[in-house]
Amino acid sequence: MARPIWKGAITFGLVSIPVEVHTAVRDKQLRFHLLTAKDHVRVKYERISEKTHKPVEWNDLVKGYEYSKGRYVVLTPEDFEAAALAKTRTIDILDFVKADDVDDRFFDKPYYVTPGAGGDRAYVLLRETIRAADRIGIAKFVLRDRQHLAAIEVIDDALVLSTLRFADELIPASEYSFPSSRGQRAADLKTAKMLVDELAAEWSPEKYTDDYRRNLVRIIEARKKGQEARLKPEETDRSGNVVDLMERLRQSLEGGGRASKRAARSASRGAGGARSKRAKAAAPKPKRRSRRAA
Repeated sequence: MARPIWKGAITFGLVSIPVEVHTAVRDKQLRFHLLTAKDHVRVKYERISEKTHKPVEWNDLVKGYEYSKGRYVVLTPEDFEAAALAKTRTIDILDFVKADDVDDRFFDKPYYVTPGAGGDRAYVLLRETIRAADRIGIAKFVLRDRQHLAAIEVIDDALVLSTLRFADELIPASEYSFPSSRGQRAADLKTAKMLVDELAAEWSPEKYTDDYRRNLVRIIEARKKGQEARLKPEETDRSGNVVDLMERLRQSLEGGGRASKRAARSASRGAGGARSKRAKAAAPKPKRRSRRAA
């Protein structure tokens, strides 16, 4: 098992549980270096002064915040030290909230929380308590000199800590303008809904792959052998042309069998179908299951 990136304890009230935090994601991006085109030699970067156009040594550098064009406030190492929070080794749970109340846009990066030495029993107790309460913990902790807001939730048998964005980091949707649904034709909506039904499937993350990365790997492997890679041509039309959306929807439906058959059955129901719809509308709707629910 990989080494933890953080060790400490989860605390809430007077309870303290020793834990370790491990990253829950893998960085699969390919890394490239800049080389000279002629002889493929690595290129180094130098710190050049805009005034003298000469290299600057590391010990001659300071950090400055640009508050207006060309004007800076310079901060010293002592300033950063004064602003820093105490490097506590605790994840302090402040509240327990309903998972559905937390907007998905707040969630950032997930980590696995595992029990520390001697913490198995307390870990299981916290996990099952959160599961039974059907809530998630909202906590604060310090990681790499920076304070983070976090959510602690139960996924299967794991406690998962996800860093959260603070409220002032999230751009409100009100800063943008979005089209109104007024004037939307019911027939068009019905056609679009049929296509959604045609593409309905169970969530299976393994079926979605990074095609761009896969192609790059194939090219790299072929070049290592002095060959050219054979890539499958992309079938999706990615032109920027504006198209008739409804015409595209109809074409998609004509190309599939299930939705077309459903449309035919729907048309043949008539009044009976309408009664069925009214009955469904009167029935209570099931509660939406959060993506973060265990």
